[in-house]
Amino acid sequence: MSAILTTILENPWLRAAFTVTVALLAGTFLRLILVPVLKRLAGHTASSLDDEIVARLNPGLFQTVFLLGVALAVQGLVGQPSLDRAVMSLALTLIIFIWSRFFLEVGGLVTRHLSGQADRVTWIQARTLPLVQFFYKVVVFGLTVYLLMQTWSLDLTTWLASAGVMGIAIGFAAKDTLANFISGIFILADAPYKVGDYINIDGTTRGEVTDIGMRSTRILTRDNIEVTVPNAVIGNAKIVNESSGPTLQMRVGVDVGVAYGSEVEQVRQVLAACTENLPHVVIFPEPTVRFLALGDSALQFQVRVYVEQPMFRGKVVDELNSRIYQALNEAGITIPFPQRDVHLSGWRAQAGSSSPE
Repeated sequence: MSAILTTILENPWLRAAFTVTVALLAGTFLRLILVPVLKRLAGHTASSLDDEIVARLNPGLFQTVFLLGVALAVQGLVGQPSLDRAVMSLALTLIIFIWSRFFLEVGGLVTRHLSGQADRVTWIQARTLPLVQFFYKVVVFGLTVYLLMQTWSLDLTTWLASAGVMGIAIGFAAKDTLANFISGIFILADAPYKVGDYINIDGTTRGEVTDIGMRSTRILTRDNIEVTVPNAVIGNAKIVNESSGPTLQMRVGVDVGVAYGSEVEQVRQVLAACTENLPHVVIFPEPTVRFLALGDSALQFQVRVYVEQPMFRGKVVDELNSRIYQALNEAGITIPFPQRDVHLSGWRAQAGSSSPE
């Protein structure tokens, strides 16, 4: 047995084949024995997260052991220090890429799993998931680059200095993009709105939020047009979130003016009748009619109803205005025009003095 082993070790080709064979056996051991044990242990837990992690661990372990075995075998055949280092560096590079991909996949699984447990992990939620995943990818990418540079014995000082100069140049050239990116971080963290909310930006853009990205927010208006608003603009704007209340219901008020001399209780009854069986209006809270003020030209009333969702506000206002106008006409209640009496003092005396004698 020792003679056979000595023969194998003295022959470089046999030694290389032996090394690869050992690597294959070790990889097979990990795949057929160790990984199944880990799967059985993961099967005893209530969560499926560990099962998915173990499933992705299997190919990485086998490939790592096999690549190391091949690299050692090739080194034994080459026998030159410079080429030996290059072969091992190449194998380690492939291994680094394999495990970088593994950690990216596992990170995505873990963050998505934790985002579904907002009651236990408050800093990872559905709205902050893209942000957490982005920073996680940045960390994995940075570590990958660092390990690759260490593997190939590259000077980090020179690269870091170059990266610093490049970062300053990019910062000046892409300051607007960076402003949008930073605003996107605050929007995701502060959560003034979320996907599906109905928002109004400075009274100019109103619609449903369809996507919140790191650079911009997309809003679908009632004209069925998607508007892309840079996050930096939203960060400096007044945002009215019509869907952020305890429910999706939204109060809508319609102002009505009737002529002086109208019977107040009659007006109340007529306006209240206009709210009955109104589409997209909820039963509770009940519609109300308020006598707001004694205006310059009219008695000011307001009809208030609660719509099911903010998107129905326009339809409800249109239907309510139509009913009110028709009901007031049928009841003989006048809707006055704005009017103002102007009294001119002393105009008769001035007119008399300017007449010819």
